[in-house]
Amino acid sequence: MARSTKVAWLFPGQGSQAVGMGKELAAASEAARQIYERADRALGEPLSKLCFEGPMEELTLTANTQPAIVATSMAIVAALRERYPDLAPPLFAAGHSLGEYSALAASGALELEDAVRLCRLRGAAMQESVPPGAGAMSAIMGLDAQAVAALCEEASAGEVVSPANYNAPGQVVIAGHAAAVARAGDLVVARGGKAISLKVSAPFHCALMAPARERLAPELARVEIRPLAFPVIANVDATPNASPDRVSDLLLRQIDGPVQWAASVERMAAEGVTHALELGPGKVLAGLVKRIAKSIKVLSVADPAGIDAVAAFLET
Repeated sequence: MARSTKVAWLFPGQGSQAVGMGKELAAASEAARQIYERADRALGEPLSKLCFEGPMEELTLTANTQPAIVATSMAIVAALRERYPDLAPPLFAAGHSLGEYSALAASGALELEDAVRLCRLRGAAMQESVPPGAGAMSAIMGLDAQAVAALCEEASAGEVVSPANYNAPGQVVIAGHAAAVARAGDLVVARGGKAISLKVSAPFHCALMAPARERLAPELARVEIRPLAFPVIANVDATPNASPDRVSDLLLRQIDGPVQWAASVERMAAEGVTHALELGPGKVLAGLVKRIAKSIKVLSVADPAGIDAVAAFLET
């Protein structure tokens, strides 16, 4: 690794899942295979089979997607460390929404077993917080974050609608009651922006998720949070955290608070990060980073070929 290289590890969230994720890696890496075996034992069911073979309808159920993506991300981390035993730890890690659990597991703050069990509960609790059809999410394009927040306030009319993900400049996802999200979308279009309805099972990262936060709180209180090997940039405040004492509170606030992804990547760039590894299925985060901080080079790593490419990438 070049001396001037400063690396961040990035972990994707819900929406990045795909049938077959991790299958090739588990066949090629003993370390990756062991992660899936541990996740299967922790949940008492073959999560690995769902990742490798589907069906997609089952994999996309929130209570399955969340632990499946964490297990896959951690299998990639394990394979990376197996292939490069002298690999230096990252300057920071960060995860998008659910990905924060992967980042914390990679840092050593959470045991893999605790991470997948928490994410199984988190997914189920988020799903059950709002009756089917009562909530919605839309991606808003072409307006700045301040304008989107103001339009949400205008559209609320006593219901919930607010920014849920500050993903990149000109891309903010909103969430809330279905009718309020629709009203906000109409206002966005009237102001020259674009509103794209998202196919989601619940309105994540808004006040309607308060019941999920309450359900997860006692479970998080029971989990041992260990020292972090490197700081994890928290979704809720886009600030690096290295204190185990703050982890539970940050994870709880994240459930019904907006994901500050753009600010998180801007913070990495300001701290001198030059390279980022996206460790998980898909390439969503690589695309967002390119829009937020062009100075950061990103490699998406999800299979043996991606693992092999890491050494050369970090030398560029």
